[in-house]
Amino acid sequence: MSRAKPSSVVATTRRAVLWVPDWPVAAAMKEAGLKTDAPAAVLHGRGLVAVSAAARSAGVRRGQTQRLAQRACPDIAILRHDEGRDSREFEPVAAAAEQVVAGVEISRPGLLMVPAEGAARFHGSEEALAEALTGAVAELSGYECAVGAADGILAAVIAARSVSIVPPGKSEEFLRGLPIQDLALAAMERRQRESVEGLVDVLVRLGIVTLGDFTALPRADVVARFGAVGRWGHLVARGHDVRPPVVRRSLDDISVGYLCEEPAERVEQLTLIAAQAAKELDEALLAAGVRCGRVRIEASTERGDTLARVWRTDVGVRTGAFARHMTDRVRWQLEGWLSGTAQGPEPAPLTSLSLTAEDVVSLGDEQAYLWGGTSGTDSRAHRTVERLQALLGVESVLSVAEQGGRSPRDRVLALPWGQETRQARRVDHPWPGQIPDPPPATVLPFAEPMEVLDAGGSPVAIDRRLGMSASPTWVRLQAEPGQARPAATRRHPSAGNVGWEPTWGQARPVDAWAGPWPMVERWWSEDSSRRAFMQIAMRNADGSAGPAVLACFSAGQWWLEAIYD
Repeated sequence: MSRAKPSSVVATTRRAVLWVPDWPVAAAMKEAGLKTDAPAAVLHGRGLVAVSAAARSAGVRRGQTQRLAQRACPDIAILRHDEGRDSREFEPVAAAAEQVVAGVEISRPGLLMVPAEGAARFHGSEEALAEALTGAVAELSGYECAVGAADGILAAVIAARSVSIVPPGKSEEFLRGLPIQDLALAAMERRQRESVEGLVDVLVRLGIVTLGDFTALPRADVVARFGAVGRWGHLVARGHDVRPPVVRRSLDDISVGYLCEEPAERVEQLTLIAAQAAKELDEALLAAGVRCGRVRIEASTERGDTLARVWRTDVGVRTGAFARHMTDRVRWQLEGWLSGTAQGPEPAPLTSLSLTAEDVVSLGDEQAYLWGGTSGTDSRAHRTVERLQALLGVESVLSVAEQGGRSPRDRVLALPWGQETRQARRVDHPWPGQIPDPPPATVLPFAEPMEVLDAGGSPVAIDRRLGMSASPTWVRLQAEPGQARPAATRRHPSAGNVGWEPTWGQARPVDAWAGPWPMVERWWSEDSSRRAFMQIAMRNADGSAGPAVLACFSAGQWWLEAIYD
């Protein structure tokens, strides 16, 4: 009698998590030679990504701009973001933890995981294991850490952040009352975090504010509405771990080696070694038709010592993604070893390197990735965009993201493609005076002049009390809405030209209008802005319904800001 194959396998793994609070800023402060009680923050892009305890007590928060942080704490030290430094500096912590437990796994710099069951039996209890890890890390690396244990990755991470031991089988109850935003703590990669944060944003707008509210929803409905990311979130919020969709056995590990012709002791040598080894491992995995969940990095020194570390890898099969991902991690790991963090006071040059892919599975058995799986079309698109950036420059290829703001133009954030930069303004903050929905479909690169006329053909004006001189009856634009408008853009003074003269099109009758809505910003400063916005729907020459636009009245002139569908 045949048995149906299960659609998924859910397992619960007992984990101990070691977490170093505010790791990016802790690593940056050590590199800069600052004391641990100094106010400091790490700036990445336009916002702070990590804040020290002293800075938090002064009112500095993550996501703030440098100006706001310095306003709250004038003595704060603003440090640069460096992912490589974070990984290298974390090596002493991992080495100290290995003095207590063999085979630790680095999930990301500042966070490592330990299989709790065997280690707890060896030390007598999970409490004893946590005490041993905390003491070893403080003594050998000089960092303070927190250790927690629970069933499932999310509960274990939160337990570490709260320094608690969750009894077996109690993880779902432990998570039930926590805010839904904590779901992102279980995402270890940047793309994963972006997908989970998008899911959380939708759930909050639906009124689901706790993990218990989320897990109370029927799983089938969650999967139907949110897909793979919803299924993942629903499982980890219940204290489970997500496993591949079918029961399978891991294949044999795949290993590649690199023997140095001369002992490596310079960063330039390590960069070439890391790139070559990562490329060879990627080619070996693709040739075998497999992927891996972890990579073990092992190196030998001139003294005969053997150094080893395990890194988790969740990057899918996009062309070149695995090689680039592992090149950085191997290089950072080798630099950490060569700097002496794991070899004692006198580090020895490295003579050989080997990379071993662990948790190897066939591509057909690989779990779909959180951000939507893999695609050859996606790979070709990535290569095309990268080629354009190489030809035109980094700033010439932009990606668009949403940020907080009042006008549609303020809510558009254009960033160089592939650059990881935090949003300048949070979308979920209140924005009094925001233009009401629906949002326009097209926001022009530059606002273009337009004319709004009354029935007699005179310009319509808006005074400081929002009083209009007359009802809008006619509208004249420089180009047809929705069509290419390069000439109009070039004539606009914000494009770098002076003395422009607009070329007006045919006047269109106004079908309906709404507004005006005032917007006064930075009224206390010299660069204050006072504007009034209006939605205007026009009619075509044949009397049919025409396009709708968002118009702005500023400094006695009407401007075309955006176009509605």
